[in-house]
Order: sequence, then C-alpha cells, then structure tokens
Amino acid sequence: MAETFGPDPAAPASVPASTPASGPADRDEAARAPVRQRGWLEVRWRQLRNPPRPIVRAVLSPLLTAIVLALVYLPYDVALGRGARPPGGDLRALFVVGIVVVVLLVGMVVTYLVVPQPSGSGTRRVRTGWSAALGFFAAVPIAYLVLVVESQILRPLLV
Repeated sequence: MAETFGPDPAAPASVPASTPASGPADRDEAARAPVRQRGWLEVRWRQLRNPPRPIVRAVLSPLLTAIVLALVYLPYDVALGRGARPPGGDLRALFVVGIVVVVLLVGMVVTYLVVPQPSGSGTRRVRTGWSAALGFFAAVPIAYLVLVVESQILRPLLV
C-alpha cells in the first residue's frame, strides 16, 4: 500500500485541496506555536506521574494487602527471633507462603475486576484471563519486595 503525499484524491473537485484556512478556529491553530516533541525520558516521567486510575488500584490493592499481612507477621517473626517457643513450632515458612498466596490472589482478582482490556472504539468492557494474569505478574514482585523489607529492614530494627 503506497502512501500518497499531496491533495486528497477523494476531495471534491470544486474545492482545491490547498485552500488556505479561513475560519476563526483555523486562524487560532495557525497562530499557535508548533508542538514540541517530548523526549523518551520526559514521556515516561509524565506517565509515571499521571497513571490511569485502574492501574493505580490494581497496584495498590496487592501492595496494601502485602503491607498489612507483613505487619501482622512481623510480631510473630520478632518473637521467634527473641527465642519464643510457640506450641505449633516455627511456622514462619508457612506464614510467608500464605502471605505470598493471599497477595497473588488479591492482585489477580482486583486486577481482573478493575482493569479491562483495551476494546478499541467500543463501549463494552472486556475481561479475560489475561487481566488476571496481569494482576498475578504485577503482584509477584510486590509480595516479595514487601517481605524483603520486613525481614531485612524492619525485623533487624526490632530484634
């Protein structure tokens, strides 16, 4: 498919394609300064500062869940570090696995419910397993980073 540069062949023959702008809106456009092309870093910085609301919700829900669960787990971890002997023994590994599973499930479900897939010009919202997969892959680093902060920063401060 060849691109053509020049007058539109579908334009009516009575109106030349190169007619100068004559309306008030056209004059305003001609008086404006040319739009500056943003650099790659500037575009990414703007995207970081203005994320879409569904994306913020999809990231904040597993983050807040992980923080709350890590704060619930922290006293247990500190008590075991100080020598406490609970009746069930040391169940830290089970708690960590539980935290990760809950954070992943919350991330999947919330992302599935909140972030629809792009649907083009239609008004229908489409949700498939890909929405849940997006939530899963976003929640994996969140869960592990929160657990690293708990075990490497908060716990040593309290033990």
